[in-house]
Amino acid sequence: MIEILKPDFEFADERGKLTQLVHEGYKQINVVHSKAGTLRGGHCHKLNKEAFYIIEGSLELTVRKDCVEEKYTFGAEDMFAIKALVYHDFRYLSDTILVGMYDNGIELENGEKDIVAE
Repeated sequence: MIEILKPDFEFADERGKLTQLVHEGYKQINVVHSKAGTLRGGHCHKLNKEAFYIIEGSLELTVRKDCVEEKYTFGAEDMFAIKALVYHDFRYLSDTILVGMYDNGIELENGEKDIVAE
C-alpha cells in the first residue's frame, strides 16, 4: 500500500546540506505543519499517488485497503509514497513539518477535488 522512497540526491559539506527530493513526476507540492497529537487524513485519492518527506518531527501512518490495515512510524528525513485508492491517516507524535507531493494534483480540471472521505 505504501512505497519507501529515498531522495533523488543529497549533498553535504561544511556549509550544510542539500536534499533533492525529486526532479520529475509531481505536479503539486505542499509544505504541511502539524501539531503533536493531531490527526489528519481519513481519505484516499482516486487519481493521485502521494509522496511525503518529513523535514522534522514524527508521525504514525495508518493505511487501509480491501480490509487490510498497516501501521508505520516515520521521522525526520524519512520519505514514502501512498498509492492511489489507499485510505490513510496521520497521527502526529510531535510537532511535524513535511513536504507532500501529488503526481496529478488535487484540484481537477472540472473543479472537483480528488479526495474521497471514508
